[in-house]
Amino acid sequence: MKNLLLLLSVTFLLIACEKGKPVPEKDNAKTDSAEWKPVDSATATKAWMEYATPGEMHKTLALYDGNWTGATTSWMENGAQPITSQSECINKMIFDGRYQHSTFKGSFMGMPFEGMSIMGYDNAKKKFVSTWIDNMGTGIMHAEGDWNPSKKSIELKGKMTDPARPGKDCDFRETYTFIDANNHTMEMYGPDSKTGKGYKTMEIKFTKKK
Repeated sequence: MKNLLLLLSVTFLLIACEKGKPVPEKDNAKTDSAEWKPVDSATATKAWMEYATPGEMHKTLALYDGNWTGATTSWMENGAQPITSQSECINKMIFDGRYQHSTFKGSFMGMPFEGMSIMGYDNAKKKFVSTWIDNMGTGIMHAEGDWNPSKKSIELKGKMTDPARPGKDCDFRETYTFIDANNHTMEMYGPDSKTGKGYKTMEIKFTKKK
């Protein structure tokens, strides 16, 4: 039944994409036709099925479902005294194992902190993708990255809003390292506010609740 529903959904998407295609204007008709390559329905359906089917990378994420405690260390600038705090995290795979939904609660500089992320593995891009929102901002962070099998880690890179410099984003990167079934770490790197040089801004050591 699930496969039938998935096939029907794919068919609907293909029809919707075809109907929703804008009619190219004369000025860019040549560009559109040069970039657009026709795909027969059987090939398109197969591609959508592969795109929609969870694989090994999704199973890797699922291993870290559950309730976790986090020991957080953060640095406001390079070389500054570390700030420590505790947090709670709940990971849960959603949409039949396609994405991992994570919620965080804790404190930061004496203020309550809440955040939420969605992480998945994009079968077409062959990359992990993630988004992040929290109660200490109004933007949405986006990142993409690869699985490093030798380190058993996901290494993500993205851009985030820099409220101190309106209209400009700054680069950041995150690394999730899976130590064992009960322990993993998250490290975040971003630019120093004074020099612009990258440094480790945060580290969270997660321990699974028994």
